[in-house]
Amino acid sequence: MPNAQPLPRDVLTPYGLACEMLETPLGLDEPLPRLSWKLRSSRRGDAQTAYRLTAALARRDLDDPERLIWDTGRREAGDGVLVPYDGPPLQSCTRYHWRVQVWDAAGSAAGRAESWFESGLLHPDEWHARWIGRDEETGAVMDPPRDGDRTDRTRHLEPCPHLRRPFRLDGPRPVRARLYAAARGLYELRLNGRKVGDAELAPGWTEYRRRVPYQAYDVTGLLQDGENVLGAVLADGWWSGFVGFDSRHQARHYGRAPQLIAQLLLDHADGSRRWIATGEGWRERDGAIRYADLLMGECVDARAGLPGWDRPGYDDTGWHAAAVLGRDTAVLRAASDAPVRVTGELPALTVTRRPGGHHIVDFGQNMVGRVRLTVRGAERGRRVRLRHAEMLAEGELYTANLRTAEATDVFVAAGEPVEVFEPRFTFHGFRYLEVSGHPGDLRPEDVVGRVLHSDTPFTGEFACSDATVNRLQANIVWGQRGNFVSVPTDCPQRDERLGWLADAQVFLPTACRNADVAAFFARWMRDVVDGQDAGGAFPDVAPRLCVEREGAPAWGDGGVIIPWHLYRTYGDRRVLERSYAAMTAWVDHVHRHNPGLVWRHRTGNHYGDWLQVNAETPREVLATAYFARSAQIVALAARVLGEDADAERYGALHEAVRAAFVDAFVDQTDGLVRGGTQTGHLLALAFGLLPERLVPAAVDHLAADIEARGRHLTTGFVGVSLLCPVLAAHGRADLAYALLHQDTYPSWAYSIRHGATTIWERWDGWTEEHGFQSPAMNSFNHYSLGSVGDWLYGGVAGIGQEPGSVAYRRPLLRPHVGGGLTWARARQETPLGTLACGWSLRPGSGGGPRELRLDVTVPPGARATLRIPTAEPDGVLEGEAEPRGRAGIEIAGGGPGELAVRLASGTYRFSAAAPREPGAPGAAEALTARPEPRPPTTP
Repeated sequence: MPNAQPLPRDVLTPYGLACEMLETPLGLDEPLPRLSWKLRSSRRGDAQTAYRLTAALARRDLDDPERLIWDTGRREAGDGVLVPYDGPPLQSCTRYHWRVQVWDAAGSAAGRAESWFESGLLHPDEWHARWIGRDEETGAVMDPPRDGDRTDRTRHLEPCPHLRRPFRLDGPRPVRARLYAAARGLYELRLNGRKVGDAELAPGWTEYRRRVPYQAYDVTGLLQDGENVLGAVLADGWWSGFVGFDSRHQARHYGRAPQLIAQLLLDHADGSRRWIATGEGWRERDGAIRYADLLMGECVDARAGLPGWDRPGYDDTGWHAAAVLGRDTAVLRAASDAPVRVTGELPALTVTRRPGGHHIVDFGQNMVGRVRLTVRGAERGRRVRLRHAEMLAEGELYTANLRTAEATDVFVAAGEPVEVFEPRFTFHGFRYLEVSGHPGDLRPEDVVGRVLHSDTPFTGEFACSDATVNRLQANIVWGQRGNFVSVPTDCPQRDERLGWLADAQVFLPTACRNADVAAFFARWMRDVVDGQDAGGAFPDVAPRLCVEREGAPAWGDGGVIIPWHLYRTYGDRRVLERSYAAMTAWVDHVHRHNPGLVWRHRTGNHYGDWLQVNAETPREVLATAYFARSAQIVALAARVLGEDADAERYGALHEAVRAAFVDAFVDQTDGLVRGGTQTGHLLALAFGLLPERLVPAAVDHLAADIEARGRHLTTGFVGVSLLCPVLAAHGRADLAYALLHQDTYPSWAYSIRHGATTIWERWDGWTEEHGFQSPAMNSFNHYSLGSVGDWLYGGVAGIGQEPGSVAYRRPLLRPHVGGGLTWARARQETPLGTLACGWSLRPGSGGGPRELRLDVTVPPGARATLRIPTAEPDGVLEGEAEPRGRAGIEIAGGGPGELAVRLASGTYRFSAAAPREPGAPGAAEALTARPEPRPPTTP
């Protein structure tokens, strides 16, 4: 584990050490991995001025200059964001210990910290293993499942094959053992009766035709003298099970049956190595898992269990030889992000026995994962069925919106006094569980919800004085947690669960606030790029399943927007480099089909502002706005990557498309955007498409439409993320807050008022007037409309970046005080360290105006601009004194309703007279000072 030196609080100290954006990764195949660290110090103005990186093959060798394999010496640098390793070539299957030493703002040696990373198989020829699986010609399905355990949709699904191979360890035990494994499908590894690692649904879902990720495991502690047994269980997963909404089961998009490849490396003290790999000598047969499917569910017949099959001494003479299926290792790549894991448990909130004898369990939270059920006193052969749903209708499960997904698990008891059932190769989206066939009453303590998702570390927090807004934030986080399962899915419960690009790109800014998703999205971007067609069209979903789903405006543009946002947020230049050719190909594709610069030609799908309500944004308006934005981003990326000719060319294209947008869609006298919708005006304003002289009029049109609708929104997936930020940036924070607090339909709070614990897919998923929307498309756990979360951090609490800033090196702290809130605060772990901003309103002394208090933390190496909204700029205090001349503070300007200060790193507390309430005369100027400029043309 990383180790930081125990030092006084005022010493600049590195923490959060990472390699390739992961803590202590095991089995990387990056030849030049990047190292990162964050910084903390209690001294104002502290900053890193230099660093030194060293690496060695043993931790103790970091203190021996003669045994170092890499030493950068002292290098001048202000932070530790993704510093590339540039030492001798890395060796495969090797652990590297590394240390960072930093120098502080005074140039003095300060703190240091240590960590490690381990390389994987860096060369394809280092795979000795071959793919193995069931030998279908031998008829290895041992015990045909009974018809009672099947439905029409699961009848064709086959039992999960169990694979095993014994091996002996005679003589000295290995000093180190690593197991490298992947599957076409899903796998669970076993060694001497114990599960290997804590990954779930491994190896995850990628564009399997191009890449199959492998995982590395440290199994040194699982070995024993004498006989050992390496085993695995396989399931269809995304490889050969139901995927997407293909009810005809053309769902075997990749292969017909799951396969395994694995090899165990044993390192001995004398330097010798031994490999134990899949291939000849492996045996297979079926066990208790009669079928397992991600959408349909899992059936376990405990009577067909194989006690001891994964332990030494088991007699496998009744097993068949596993089929050896080839040695295609070119597709294998080391996993580059955290796996899916069980990260928490939810106890049953209530258990209700229904008239039919079944039980309804309420977990109190819409979650994603599975259930662990303890069954007591069931006779042999008793069939217990678990069905999952997000909602109830008249006390029973509402499952119509699952479409063809059965989301049903089945357990057939073996007749033991106590049996525990927990599926291993499926997951469900649910709040409610129906248990039928359970013997007797079901006790709440016997039912546990197991929360499962890609284990992206949650690194941000937002809270405020309004309980409903806090519930909204919680719903956003739960939606993110439940829909980041190997890929950023659109919903976790029905027969879909696809990685839609528009959903991901509009929610990405919010996702980055809540969690560190750098590695997760960088890996997924490879699937996006791999799915691009020869003409440059990005797929609408990645991994790509359906050739007809490609090229939609705002969806395809995700292939441009996502890598740029990852670069801006995390400083990840490599994701730009690897995506750049695909980004340019997309813009060229759109331009080629629309030489007139107005995107009218349908190059693929077109979803418009998906699920907007009471409005219809003209599709060519939306498409052309995105055409301009993608051209602009490609120009910015080109400048970052030193592609100056491209920067000029795409910069000119952006300006030309911008002009064409105005000519085609904007009234030159009053700034009305064709269609007059909220989304149309939001796109024009957010993407900087309008001449400055028309911006105020366009803002007025936007505000007037919201007011005319009783302060309600009409935006769908595309427009919703822009709504509050654009309003606040243009002096209408009062309307942004009005929409945030609105609790009548359509609004965020409407769903909360009716019990939502995640974000709904549609504003009208359920209404008092009409009940449930059409089950054809009605998820109650979907993150797109939760993209307002970015504004909670960036608008309400005020944490943002200056235009052109990367990795929060130049934070812009600009809280919008008001909206009936008395306090709000947010904290984010940025690549430099902890960045926080919070505000509170307090009664004024002697009945005078209320006091505003601002608490700010700026990480070492960053220089922030704080805009303090106040009715009396000359009366601002920091601590007990006037801020001018105070350590770390520089007055940066002021004016009516605002004082701007620049802050070095450190912690600050400002107090000032509170600003006028939003919506009061003069409040727009007091809260906003000036609108954000259009996106810059240089980074």
